[in-house]
Amino acid sequence: MSIGIPTPEPTPEDISRGLAELEQHLAGVVPASAPAPVEYDGMTRRVRQLRAEVAEAHLLADLQGDDAPLLLDTKRVRRRRKAAQEAARLHALGQDPAMRAWQAARMRRVLVVVALVSLTLALAWSTAGVQRFAADGAAPGTPAWLFAWLVEPFMSMALLVVVGARAYLGSHGAPLRSRTLVRIEWLFLGLTLGMNAWPYLPGVAESFSFSRLVLHLLGPVVAVAVVTALPIILAAFTRLDHTGSGIPPTGPPYSTNAMIRYPDEHGDGPDLTALTARARRLIAAGELPADPGADKIRRALRCGMNTARAVRDALSADHA
Repeated sequence: MSIGIPTPEPTPEDISRGLAELEQHLAGVVPASAPAPVEYDGMTRRVRQLRAEVAEAHLLADLQGDDAPLLLDTKRVRRRRKAAQEAARLHALGQDPAMRAWQAARMRRVLVVVALVSLTLALAWSTAGVQRFAADGAAPGTPAWLFAWLVEPFMSMALLVVVGARAYLGSHGAPLRSRTLVRIEWLFLGLTLGMNAWPYLPGVAESFSFSRLVLHLLGPVVAVAVVTALPIILAAFTRLDHTGSGIPPTGPPYSTNAMIRYPDEHGDGPDLTALTARARRLIAAGELPADPGADKIRRALRCGMNTARAVRDALSADHA
């Protein structure tokens, strides 16, 4: 085991000399640089926040004077404008003669169908009452009792033939006016009404009941109402004016009709001036061609052929 030699302790001079050598060494490796002086400009976070608020306020004040956002349509305004435009177009379409004629034809068809269905149900309602009258106390299941169920159907079918023919012809502008057919309708309806009411009349029924009498009269009464009202309704449809001119679309198509609608000052003939002016309005509206023939003028003005030729010559003079 070796014994170490103790090193002498450094003196203060040795420490000062070592520090000086160390400073010289560091000065040679890293050049000393003087730190830049710090200047305080006062831009704190509160100052920057307030400056941003002031700048924002100036921009908002400038933009508030612009009314451009107020001129823009909102979603609600656009919806209202769209609905208004649609309503205006539907109203204009509803004034079109073709649309009005189509609406009238559709409504007339619906009314005819409903009336015939109601008539059929009313006649079917009275079948039981007629069967009781026709069976005349026959036992159920016997031939007389079974054939009694056929009395009302064959009368109803005969009545529906007459009513259907009158309804169809009336809906096409050719109402069927025949006293014979009217008598046939009332004969069938009277028979149905009488056979339904007879077993329940006072003095005939074992125990009279007014409510039962009314109940069995309901079917024939509805049938009478439908048969009476349907021709009147269809005749009113044929007199509709789809053009808005105030002149019914049906009526006598010859010169006498024109004389009634367009009498001249002396009342002895059609007013050619008024007819020619009306023809010019129809041409301007597109309902007549620019150079219409006499037949087209006759159908449009519903006048006689001689009057139509005179109007055609007057129109031809306009192009001469």
